Amino acid sequence: MTLTLTVSDEVRALAPGFTHVVIEAYDLVNGPSTEASSALLDDAARRLAARLEGRAPHEDPHMVAWREMYTAFGSKPSRTRNSAEALAKRALADGGLPRINLLVDLYNAISVAHLIPVGGEDIDRIQGGMRLVRATGEEDFVTVAGGEEVVEHPDAGEVVWRDEAGVTCRRWNWRQGPRTRLTEETVTGVFLLETLAPMPVPEAEAAGTELAELLEKFSPGARIEVHAPATAGASA
Repeated sequence: MTLTLTVSDEVRALAPGFTHVVIEAYDLVNGPSTEASSALLDDAARRLAARLEGRAPHEDPHMVAWREMYTAFGSKPSRTRNSAEALAKRALADGGLPRINLLVDLYNAISVAHLIPVGGEDIDRIQGGMRLVRATGEEDFVTVAGGEEVVEHPDAGEVVWRDEAGVTCRRWNWRQGPRTRLTEETVTGVFLLETLAPMPVPEAEAAGTELAELLEKFSPGARIEVHAPATAGASA
C-alpha cells in the first residue's frame, strides 16, 4: 500500500467490531456526472428499497450499530447521521441522490446499495498518512460555510480521520472536508468502505469488489489495488 492508513488504539478499544476495505486507485479519469453514473445511482436506490423492505434506513441493523457508535463517542446520531444513512434517506426521498461527479457518483452508489459508509479522498491532496483517531478538540477542520472558508474544531473524544495537516472527515464518516475531496481533476484516489458488526465481512468484501470493478470500467487502464478488510485491531 502506497498510502499509510492507521487505526488508533483508542478507536480499536471503542469499536472492536470495526473493519474497513481500502481501495487505492491510480490513473483515474474523473469528470462531470454522466448518464451512466446517474443510472447507477438510480439503480442503487432501487436496491436499497428492496433491501429495506419498507423499513426506514435507521432501522437497518448496520445503521443501528453506527447510531450506537456515534452515541458512544458523544455525537447525536439523529442530528449527525453517518454518511450511508444520510445518503439512503436522500435516495428514498422525492429528489433522489445528488449527482456530484463521476467518481463520487460511483462510490455513493455502492454506499447506498450496500448501506455501507464509503468515503473517497484525493491521495495527491493528503499530507502524510491517514489516521483514524479520537480528537483532542484542538485539531483544525477546514470547511466552507456561506461560501467562505472557516476553521472548525472537532469535539474532544470525537472520532475523526486526519492527516498531517488536520482533520479530513469529522464524526468518523459524517462530514468530509473540501481539501481532500475528489474533484473533476482527481487522478488518484483512496476509497474506504467502513463497517461494524453485525455486517458480515464477506458483504464488505463484495461491496469493495463491486466498487473496484466500477472504477476499472469507468477509468480504463487505471491501476486498482483492493486491500482486504482490516479489523480495528490492525493497521492498513
